[in-house]
Amino acid sequence: MTQKIADEMDRKILRELARDARITNNDLADRVGLSASACLRRLRRLEESGVVRAYTTVIDPAVEGWTMTAIASIRLSRQHDDEIQMFENAVREWDEVLECHLVTGSRDYVLKVMSSGLEDYERFIKEKIAKLKCVDTIETSFVMNTIKARMVSKG
Repeated sequence: MTQKIADEMDRKILRELARDARITNNDLADRVGLSASACLRRLRRLEESGVVRAYTTVIDPAVEGWTMTAIASIRLSRQHDDEIQMFENAVREWDEVLECHLVTGSRDYVLKVMSSGLEDYERFIKEKIAKLKCVDTIETSFVMNTIKARMVSKG
């Protein structure tokens, strides 16, 4: 297996991309102290090896009318393959769910859900999550303030 991150220079490139994914190769090379061609070779290798999986735009959720973030902990009624598939397939279709994680502990899944407010979140619970026969319990915490949110990059 080839090493995906070769050295500290790769890490510098990743940190700069995490700050600004739209940076030009010339500016990236200047910031990390490489020639443009050497920087581009490293970047292509990081992309081809899957370290850099995509370039994306982070959009303010308020543009969608989403002003409230909820963390929903879900317990399924049974751990059978058909119920797991039912739940995961449904979650993939819901725009309100930004993240879904299979977790250990007393819950099975943790979801990060955006909504326009409490009524909208209640509608989401009643019309989507609670209608799934595989869901046993739902426990929600509402995010009061985000102290730190990091997309990628260590450092």
